[in-house]
Amino acid sequence: MKKVREIGPGWWALVIIVFFLLLLQGLIIAGLVNPYIQTILCYAGVVVISALGLNLIYGYTGQFSLGHAAFYGIGAYTSALITRLLPGWGFFALPLGLVAGALVAGVIAFLIGLPILRLKSDYLGIATLGFGMIMNVLFKNSDKVFKVMGGAAGMRGIARLTTFLWVAVIAVLAVVMLRNLVFSAVGRALVSIREDELAAEAVGIDSTRYKTLGFVIGCMLAGIAGGLYAHLYTYLNPDNFDFLKSIDVLLIVVIGGLGSISGTVIAGVGWALLLEGLRIVLPSAVQEWRMVVYPLVLIVIMLVRSGGIMGRNEFDFLKPADYRRR
Repeated sequence: MKKVREIGPGWWALVIIVFFLLLLQGLIIAGLVNPYIQTILCYAGVVVISALGLNLIYGYTGQFSLGHAAFYGIGAYTSALITRLLPGWGFFALPLGLVAGALVAGVIAFLIGLPILRLKSDYLGIATLGFGMIMNVLFKNSDKVFKVMGGAAGMRGIARLTTFLWVAVIAVLAVVMLRNLVFSAVGRALVSIREDELAAEAVGIDSTRYKTLGFVIGCMLAGIAGGLYAHLYTYLNPDNFDFLKSIDVLLIVVIGGLGSISGTVIAGVGWALLLEGLRIVLPSAVQEWRMVVYPLVLIVIMLVRSGGIMGRNEFDFLKPADYRRR
């Protein structure tokens, strides 16, 4: 008699999460969630998608990158340009823009990753920082080639196509994709490179190939997040993709826990909600003081949880069955 496979806790958790997101989408459709709250929720999802990309690069593969915001910007500008060229495509405009942004970010990541990923530690960080600075200068002077990009004044008039449903679906798919990747043979190879690259190469792992693969996938996630950002706020300023924005994403990954999908999701959502929550709670006279809260939160978390909120742990529902039994 064939044994019936039981539904594990992972599937139940996924069902609950999907139900909650659908419920929230229903409240939005019913007009019970105001546009400002919708924008905050969308931004939280965008932050999570971008941070998941950097977590794959730094948390799982151990490649210290300070140029993540550059790929975020590449995806944003590419997606915005594509939707400008497809004004009558309606529903399909955003997915095409996101795919284009992800592909362009991935191709550029591959081209620069082959030479610079041979570097290690701080040297790799400096190289990616240099690339980020170059891209920021190109964004500011982009109007000399494509006037529609706006240059230093920023790109305006982008269609608002990003909705909570789009962000929620893509964020869930990003989590599922990353979870399946890190618990696969490829994921084990990436983690082995992070732990000891020399030992990984000694057992036959092509470190250059796997580091490049992790870097490209992480940058493609940043490109998708950038496309969603562009069509959420409908305005792009080169200063939104500078070195400090890369630091913001890096802090989210560190606060959540290097090598933890669960921690990245918690830290990304918490970061976005704290950013806007303080804007609502604090009176206008002391709004500038809210920027002091972030380093204070970072200091407290590092003192209490030096490895981040989740460390390298995951919620059980994100683990395969054989990992949950351990």
